[in-house]
Amino acid sequence: MEFLGDQGRDVYIIRDFLKNGNLFFIGPQTSIGNMYLGPWFYYLIAPSLLISRFNPIGPAIFIALINIATVILIYFISKKWFNESTGLISAFLYSISPVVIKYSSFIWNPNIMPFFALLFFYFFFEAIFKNNYKYFIYASLAFVMVINSHYLGLAVLPLPGICWLFLLVKFINSKSKQLKPFLLNSIIAILVFTISLTPQILFDIKHNGQNINALIHFFTYRETTVNIKPYKAIPELPSIFNQINTELISGRQVTPGIIISTIVIVLIVVFLFKKKLKDKPFLVVLGWYFVGLTALALYKQHLYAHYFGFLFPAIFIIVAVLINKFKIIGLPLLALITYLSFANNPFTQKPNYQLQHAQNLGSAINSHHTPGDGQYNLAMLASYNDFRAQAPRYFVNQNYLLPMDQYSSANTLFVIIDDPSKWPDNINSDIWEINVFKENSNYKIADTFYSSDNTLIIKLAK
Repeated sequence: MEFLGDQGRDVYIIRDFLKNGNLFFIGPQTSIGNMYLGPWFYYLIAPSLLISRFNPIGPAIFIALINIATVILIYFISKKWFNESTGLISAFLYSISPVVIKYSSFIWNPNIMPFFALLFFYFFFEAIFKNNYKYFIYASLAFVMVINSHYLGLAVLPLPGICWLFLLVKFINSKSKQLKPFLLNSIIAILVFTISLTPQILFDIKHNGQNINALIHFFTYRETTVNIKPYKAIPELPSIFNQINTELISGRQVTPGIIISTIVIVLIVVFLFKKKLKDKPFLVVLGWYFVGLTALALYKQHLYAHYFGFLFPAIFIIVAVLINKFKIIGLPLLALITYLSFANNPFTQKPNYQLQHAQNLGSAINSHHTPGDGQYNLAMLASYNDFRAQAPRYFVNQNYLLPMDQYSSANTLFVIIDDPSKWPDNINSDIWEINVFKENSNYKIADTFYSSDNTLIIKLAK
C-alpha cells in the first residue's frame, strides 16, 4: 500500500471525526483549481478505520474489498448484458491489470471510482432497458460517490443525459403512460443528488462561496484547464485512446499498447458493421468509453491513470466482447494481454514500506519531544513534496502538535530530511513551512537524530 501525504491527511481527518466528533463538510482538495470534493468518501471509509482501531491498514483493506467487488460486478453485468464467457473474460482481465491492482491497494478517493461508475451506468440503463425507473434513484446514489471520488467523474453524465432527454421527448410526443413514473423517479433522483450537496453548501455559506467560486473559475478561465468546444478534442482522441489501452491492458508497454489499440479499434468497427447498431448494451458501453475519451481530450493538463478511473470497467468489457466475438483474433489477443499483465504485475516489485516508514518517523519524533519543547510542528523534505509531513503527522504525539497551517506560533520544528539528494540545503531550503518558523525569531538546532530506518531529522527550537 502507498502511505504518503494524501493518505496521512485523510486518516488524520477521519480519526479526528471519530475521536472528537469534528464533522467534515468537504472532502479532499483537488490537485488543480483549489476546489474540494464532497465529504462522502471520508464517511464511507470511516467505519473501516474505527474497526481497525485507527490503523490505516483498515481503510486500505476496505478499498481493496471494493475493488474485488468491482471484479464481481463486471462479471455480473457483462454476463447479464452479453453472455457468461464475456463476463469471465472481462472480470479476469480487470483483475490482473497492473494499473487496476495498483489503484486497488491503498487509501485514495479516486480508487473507488471504477466501482461506482460501473454501478451508475448499470442502474441508469437497466432503468431504460426494463422500463423500471426506480433504478434512477440507485443511479443517483452511485453518481454521488463518483463525483465525491473525482470531479472528472462528471464525464459519466453526457451519454445518460442525452438518452434521458430522448426518452422524455419520446414519452411526451407519444403521450406514453410511462411519462409519469419516468418523471417522478427522475425528480426523486435529482433530489437525492441535491441533498448530497448539503454539506458542501453549508461549507460555502460559512466560507463565502469558496468552493463554488473555485469551480466557476476553473471552467471560466480555461487557458490551462479545459476546452468547452468538443470538436477540439478530435485531434487528441487517438493518443488518449492509445494511452488508456497502454495503461490498462498492455501492462504499460508502449509498443504492445499501439498494437492492441489498433486491433481493438478495427474490431470495434467490424463489430458495429456486423451488428448494424442493434446491440444496445454494447452501444451503451462503447458510448460510455468514447464520450469519456472526448471529455479527457478536452482537459489541457497531463492525464494520469487515475483520472480515467470512471472508464476502467468500460474498456475491459469492450475488449471482452470483442475477444468473445472474434475468437480467431481474440484468443491470441487474450493471451497477449494476459502475458503483459502478469509480466508487469506490481506484486513482483519490492514493497515500499511507506506506512512503516511514517510510523518510524513518528516514533523517532515522539522520543525526542518533551513537554518543555512547547507547541511544535513538522516539516518534511521529500521527493514527493509532502512539506507538511502529513504521513508521519498521523503517528506523532498530538498533545502539543499544531495544525498544518500554523508554523509561526510553533516553539519547536522537526524537519524530516526524507530525500537529501533533492534537498541538499536541508533546513536552509526555501520552503514556506521552514521560512515561516524562522521568520522574525532566533532559532537554534536543538538536536539532530535519525529514525530507526536511518532518516535524518533536525530539531529546531526558538
